[in-house]
Amino acid sequence: MTPARLYNYFRSSTSYRVRAALRFKKVEYEYLPVHIRKGGQDSAEYRAMNPQRLVPTLVLGNAPPLAQSLAIIEYLEERFPEPPLLPADPLERAKVRSIAYMIAMDTHPLNNLRVLSYLRDNLDADELAIATWFRHWVAETFEPLETILRKTSGRYCVGDAVTLADLCVVAQVASNTRFDVPMAPYPTISRIYAACMELPEFAETAPGRQPDAE
Repeated sequence: MTPARLYNYFRSSTSYRVRAALRFKKVEYEYLPVHIRKGGQDSAEYRAMNPQRLVPTLVLGNAPPLAQSLAIIEYLEERFPEPPLLPADPLERAKVRSIAYMIAMDTHPLNNLRVLSYLRDNLDADELAIATWFRHWVAETFEPLETILRKTSGRYCVGDAVTLADLCVVAQVASNTRFDVPMAPYPTISRIYAACMELPEFAETAPGRQPDAE
């Protein structure tokens, strides 16, 4: 088994995506916590690996450190093709990526810790304002996503096999719970999330199950 080291934070949705992918690919890894709420990402050691000072960072064997969760997952897909997290059919792959990008490129960048911290520390936003911001940007993606998933989903986001799309959706729903995002308007998303959480690959890599969980 290829040795791996994952620098991550238990609550980070991007870290959750990669933890689940590693578990699906059966790649064993050393869990190395980076406490981003306490500035762990600002250490000289971590900055040398990841100049963006974001999590996660994966070091696989003797390869250079890899950053950005979707790039990491696609690298794992190429290195460890079974079980696949991207369909073989080009159109189905595009559907999966489209759903994943809705979360990773539209929702997460507006709701990650550094943005919420900027709102609090530089724009004097209180906790209510920050929670309202978070819920607004989730709704901007989840409303159209619910419609899309009614057409693409089987048991999971695209058909009946877990894909990259599910990794992103599950991690986002997990983050939503901290801000009391109402899920009743999204029955399809909720159903898919529940189906995914029946799998150990998601359940055992969830934020609350990690060694650095507070």
